[in-house]
Amino acid sequence: MTENKTRPTGDDVAALLDAIADPQRRADAQGICAMMARASGESPRVWSGGMVGFGTYRYRYESGREGEWFITGFASRAASLTLYVMDGFPQHRELMDRLGKYKTGKSCLYIKRLADVDAETLEELVTRSVAHMRATHETGEAGEG
Repeated sequence: MTENKTRPTGDDVAALLDAIADPQRRADAQGICAMMARASGESPRVWSGGMVGFGTYRYRYESGREGEWFITGFASRAASLTLYVMDGFPQHRELMDRLGKYKTGKSCLYIKRLADVDAETLEELVTRSVAHMRATHETGEAGEG
């Protein structure tokens, strides 16, 4: 079986965030990191691709391919801050209606600035997503699975 290319790296989270050139983006990423640590109760870990993840869950596809991924996480990308909300968004409609300015992909929430969204609503979204993932998947710390 092939190994996932995306996995914990052991790199320093603070160094990754400190390397973000734009001061506002850096502060936003640090704020998201602190919020996700509170919401998940997990320590942040750098994953390949410059992502910061919290906790892990095991997945298995019908094809038999399986792996490990973070329960929630984020990355600072060129166009936006990307937050990974692994259970998706349809079941969180009431929170999404209050969140503010954002775009979504299947499990990705894209925001330009943290000030564009309601911080309490964002934390509630992440908290609910983490709870759902723990209730429906085998979870643990990165590297345990």
